[in-house]
Amino acid sequence: MTQATADAVARVVHEAGSSLREARLGRRWTMHELSTRAGVAVGSIQAVESGRVATMETYARLATALGLRPSLALQAGRSKPPIRHSDAEDFVHAAMGEHEADAFSRPGRTVAIDEPYQHYQFAGRADLLAWTDRDLLHVENRTRFPNLQDAAGAYNAKRQYLAGALGQRLGIGPAGWRSVTHVMACLWTSEVLHVLRLRPATFRSLCPAGPEGFEAWLRGAPPPPGVLSTLVLLDPTVPFGSRRRTIASLDDASRVEPRYAGYAEVARALRRYPGT
Repeated sequence: MTQATADAVARVVHEAGSSLREARLGRRWTMHELSTRAGVAVGSIQAVESGRVATMETYARLATALGLRPSLALQAGRSKPPIRHSDAEDFVHAAMGEHEADAFSRPGRTVAIDEPYQHYQFAGRADLLAWTDRDLLHVENRTRFPNLQDAAGAYNAKRQYLAGALGQRLGIGPAGWRSVTHVMACLWTSEVLHVLRLRPATFRSLCPAGPEGFEAWLRGAPPPPGVLSTLVLLDPTVPFGSRRRTIASLDDASRVEPRYAGYAEVARALRRYPGT
């Protein structure tokens, strides 16, 4: 490799890392959040953002998770930005949020997607929130679990801080929320079911409640009082309330059949039937 080629490669790699870091910070994601969504180790993200060379798969995973279009290019005499920004998102994750927002939108409720919140020095974003003057629903959408520990940490932080931070912002009285329902909504795929079956005690500790609170929000009924945390399996290609089973619970995970093999198959189904 000539020095000119080496310099060009270094420029492209540096620009790729800078673009990825800029996109991550623009979304207000920590490296751990990006790691969970992209399935890339935190150490690899640190290396990429600092300008070190990574595999093409690593660049592609990070760019896809951040809603960017990967495009590494070397051209004589100059280089183009290796990652081009676009309006694209994590397609399946966004579809899950749209699916839920449509289901939970009713008179007297407020629904918010990717809602930011802050508790002292801790800041985060909630995938989906729905609330009335006394009841709160928080949904954390999970398309896969590349790092279960990071996923558990992010979910627990929201269980700990989100309701209080939002209640303070909205001026909920000293009695607080009548009910808070936290939901980990997992993609109904073989790869997710494998993790649920492999680590049942972990998920039971995170989500000990049954699906009654989530189902009450779907029906438009008052959810059970108190704080609940539940896990459901979700197929975003099936409308809520359809004849086909809409959700499955953590108790069902050991026996239900997967709807799809993995993320890519769900993405293909959603693109094939965009109206579902």
